[in-house]
Amino acid sequence: MKLLRLPPLLLALALSACAAPQQETRTAVPEGINDSFLAEDADVDRFAERWELESREVYANREEILATLELQPGETVADIGTGTGLYVEPFAAAVGPEGRVLAVDISPKFIFHVRERAEAAGLGQVEVLLSNERSAELPEASVDAAFLCDVYHHFEYHEDMLRSIRRALKPGGRFVVVDFDRVPGVTREWLMGHIRAGKDVFVSEIEAAGFRMDQEIEISGFEENYCVRFVRD
Repeated sequence: MKLLRLPPLLLALALSACAAPQQETRTAVPEGINDSFLAEDADVDRFAERWELESREVYANREEILATLELQPGETVADIGTGTGLYVEPFAAAVGPEGRVLAVDISPKFIFHVRERAEAAGLGQVEVLLSNERSAELPEASVDAAFLCDVYHHFEYHEDMLRSIRRALKPGGRFVVVDFDRVPGVTREWLMGHIRAGKDVFVSEIEAAGFRMDQEIEISGFEENYCVRFVRD
């Protein structure tokens, strides 16, 4: 049997293509879904006024949500898509001065705001990190728990992001996802256009990325949101 011989340049290109990691094509999220966060003139104080008020479910129920992570003193938690830093102080209290809170976001404006917030509160265990649209930019096996709050539906490359989160979690690490439910005929119209898929689709995507669904946790004050905990096997 004759072996096919390729010219050296073609052989090198073929081997390179086989070895290169495959990048995901963009997820079907609404066009420009993250533009307001990335804008040079993004008004962080205005976002804080919108997000940090009792009428927002994830603010009013933050103590119950925090409990789902089962954080212990000395652990490291990644708050991915930290936004204005709503959960930074509760996380810091949960892990204590010997633990670490990695506050991660793609917005330079949010990063600056959260860093100032943590410094003003004297939270030395908080580290604020700039991520990107494809990766949380966290070291391998560096965190005990990861948290997404109304963030997953903003992922423009959800497979790449989930791969980076799984890589950052230690084996057995917890991964809690809070997001809006999307139910035709029930969910309000704006959310139907803003959220690309419902809970079942999101759970399936996360499981396909190598996470095991632990349980859906009932949060007493939730009407539009849901909370699901996963484990990194």
